[in-house]
This record gives sequence, structure tokens and C-alpha cells, in this order.
Amino acid sequence: MRFVISGAAGFIGSHLCDRLIEDGHEVVGLDNLITGSLENVQHLLRNRAFEFRQYDVCNPVSIPGRVDRVFHLASLASPAEYLSHPIETLESGSTGTRNMLELARQKDAVFLLTSTSECYGDPLEHPQKETYWGNVNPVGLRSCYDESKRYAEALTMAYHRVHGMRTTIARIFNTYGPRMALNDGRVVPTFIDQALRSVNLTVFGDGSHTRSFCYVSDLVDGLIRLGESDERYPVNLGNPVEMSVLTFANHIRALFGNRMGIEFKPLPSDDPKIRQPDISKAQIVLGWEPRIQLNDGLAMTIEYFRQKAQKNPRHEQHVAVGVSGSRERPARPGLVRSL
Repeated sequence: MRFVISGAAGFIGSHLCDRLIEDGHEVVGLDNLITGSLENVQHLLRNRAFEFRQYDVCNPVSIPGRVDRVFHLASLASPAEYLSHPIETLESGSTGTRNMLELARQKDAVFLLTSTSECYGDPLEHPQKETYWGNVNPVGLRSCYDESKRYAEALTMAYHRVHGMRTTIARIFNTYGPRMALNDGRVVPTFIDQALRSVNLTVFGDGSHTRSFCYVSDLVDGLIRLGESDERYPVNLGNPVEMSVLTFANHIRALFGNRMGIEFKPLPSDDPKIRQPDISKAQIVLGWEPRIQLNDGLAMTIEYFRQKAQKNPRHEQHVAVGVSGSRERPARPGLVRSL
């Protein structure tokens, strides 16, 4: 089949491109590189099954030829990025989603939206089921991301109901692995970055808030299964094994020989206190559950970041949540084709 993937040069998007091409499909990857990196897809640029377009999907999307699947992953998913670019975040969830839905409608293609566990906000239900409507602050600092995804889900369902399109929605919980940006503000790359530099790990609040961690290859497998399913309502994809951030910090410390301590800082505004997916729907509908154990996934992730640090000893430092980044939206779309 022929897939169009937005956010193709991002962390999850690039791994999805890898898997689809390994499975024998063709991929047209779109990314404006506001947070994605060409380095993530550099190894695919000479593959005839892959075509990359530097393009902002907040502009109308036109792809010549047959398209079988449209997966919309374009989003500023990390706190450091969406707090630095709130308007672009809202645009990718609204205008970007509509443009990708229009492409799928014109091509009679299946559409998959990657939504987020942030739709549940700071949840009052635990663990979180897809039937839970959430507890989101619509005007808080994080609302640009939370509400963009909630709107994107509503828009996807509207296209399904009005146009009879085959649409699917994945609510993604914390995912980690190689190709994450060290400075994106999320807990896994932040702790690994700090551990590699032998500085104290930064824990917000008292560390009692919880997260669960799904390795990227497991998540990609779930996305592919969901895209082939007949399920039209949201499906949680994540690892149901929950742990406190403090426990996770001590786990990272142990992997690095306890060479660093822990530094506590105030908890950011609207940061969820608990996060754990109920994946029973994914198990029943998709036959899916994560298989990579945390230590195995962390070993592969740490090795990736260690190699990057060796290639660039002065690697980019951790950017705290809420601190503005320096990356800006490209002035106009460009095009890079596979050779």
C-alpha cells in the first residue's frame, strides 16, 4: 500500500516509516521540521519506497497518485515545544488535521489520527479508559496541546459521520526510544541526558506523580494494527505498568551506578498527577499489548543517546519546561525526494 505520513521526521513518525517500508509499503513523508529532524529519516532518502517532502500540513495537501492510508502524526508533542509554540500547536491539531482528513477523503483512504492521553487532562479516573471524558483546563498553559488534540478527535469523528470515511483514533500514552530529542522536556530523555552528563536528575514536585512507559516499536505496532481495524472510536495505546516519577528517577540512577543525585523543583501548572492506560480495548480489538520490557527498552535508548553524545560531546543541554526554544517554522515548503 501507499501511505502518507505527516510528522514523518519526528520521533514516532520516523520509526513508523521504517516499519512500513520494512513491511513492503511505499511512504510519502511530510514534515515542516519545526521539531522533526532530517537525521531521523536520512537513512531512508535513497530508498525508492520513500519520498520525503518538507511541508507544513497547515497548508492544503496535494499528493499525486494513489493513496491508501493517511496517518496524521504532525504535532508538537513535548512540553518544551508546545509551550514555546502554542499557536503552531493549535494549528497542527485543527487546520493540519482538516487538511489531512481532506486528503484522505479525496483519495478514499483510511485516516488515522494520533491523539494523546493528554485528552484525559489531570484525570479523576484511574486507570484511564477511552470512555472517560477527561479533566482538562481549557485555558491553562497546556491547553494548546490538550485542546488541539480534543478538537482533532472531534473533527475526525465529524468526517467519519458526515462523509462515511474510515477513520481511527489512537490515544498515545508516554512513549520512549531512540530519536527522541534530548531537550524536549519529557522525563525519559531528560533523565538520560542528565545521567550521561553526571548531573542531578530533575524531579518536579515530590515525584509521587505517575507515568507509564511504552517502547516505540510496541507503539508503532499498535498504530499499524489500529489502522487496519474497523474501530472508529479512540483506542488507548500505552504500557499499563505504572510507576512514580521518583521511582523511575531512582531506576535511571541505578542503571548509571548511582553517580548522580536528585534535585526537586516545583511541579509545572496542570501537570497530570496520575497517568496509566487501561488497554483492555486494544487487547480485545487489536490483539495488542506492549512486549518490550522497560530495562530492554531503556538499554537501547541509552545506547542511542550515548552514541550521539560521543559524536557530539557538546550535545544540546536540557531545556526546562516553559523555556522558549530557538527553532522556528520554515519560511516556505520545500521538497526532498528519494533518489
